[in-house]
Amino acid sequence: MLEKIDSIEQFEGLLVKEDKFFLLKHSLTCPISHAAYKEYEKFANENQAVPTYFLAVQDSRPLSSEVAEKFQIKHESPQAILFSNGEPLWNASHWKITNRALIDALVLKSV
Repeated sequence: MLEKIDSIEQFEGLLVKEDKFFLLKHSLTCPISHAAYKEYEKFANENQAVPTYFLAVQDSRPLSSEVAEKFQIKHESPQAILFSNGEPLWNASHWKITNRALIDALVLKSV
């Protein structure tokens, strides 16, 4: 299930609460981001044991910037990031965000 987050406080809570989770930075106006969101949504529906969150860049710019700055990951939109134990393990952007890529990241980074 996808859950939207909007604040730095919510994100900081996820870093503490969740052992592993995905975050999608999503643009509400970009067709590429829409396609990535659909792939992310498919992944979330098929892998409900994996926590999946997203932020809308237009609604949550401070949060989007905080993620980029805190973890030194160049901001892109759309962008999917896999976090584990409070640290990013993997990220992809644009057309590289696919259901298969998310599954592969989860499997490869869990070994």
